[in-house]
Amino acid sequence: MLLRGNILNSILLLVLLACALSVVTSQHKARKLLIELQSEKDVAQQLEVEWGQLQLEQSTWATPSRIGKIAEQKLQMQLPGVEQITLIRVEPNGQTKHQP
Repeated sequence: MLLRGNILNSILLLVLLACALSVVTSQHKARKLLIELQSEKDVAQQLEVEWGQLQLEQSTWATPSRIGKIAEQKLQMQLPGVEQITLIRVEPNGQTKHQP
């Protein structure tokens, strides 16, 4: 009877140790995942800031006044005169009429 109790106690001790090790292992994994999650959140925040800066930069580069200035200075473009403009009207029946 005493031998059975010792065997049962030994088995229970082994089960207890296995459970304790699994708890420690799972807590360690959870901490590692939490650290990784925080790291990814930091990266996402940095990317969000960079995205905002890029949007601001794009809006600055794409302003109509800047584009007009570049067209005039670098490409020597200018607005057409009134005599150079032709108006084309499309009638409901599909025919077109040119008007100077």
